[in-house]
Amino acid sequence: MQIDKGESIAIALALETPDCTIILDDFKARKIANQLGLHITGTIGVIVRAKLKGIIPSIKPILQKIKETDFRFSIEIELHALKEAGE
Repeated sequence: MQIDKGESIAIALALETPDCTIILDDFKARKIANQLGLHITGTIGVIVRAKLKGIIPSIKPILQKIKETDFRFSIEIELHALKEAGE
């Protein structure tokens, strides 16, 4: 399984850093990181955590902005994120 250089470097750094969370959105990279026992989140997970910590008031406008880019996520992920964020 091949991943890009940036993701492989991030995984290598996470392996050297105890108790860290790595932010990965690429499916292949997430699969490898999971097999290595790393704690993983994605961009949307970071946004949900920001809402839960009171850093941002809502994830809905951010998700909308993301949808206007080439970043893709399923409606299931969106609904799960909204539920987790209490929206």
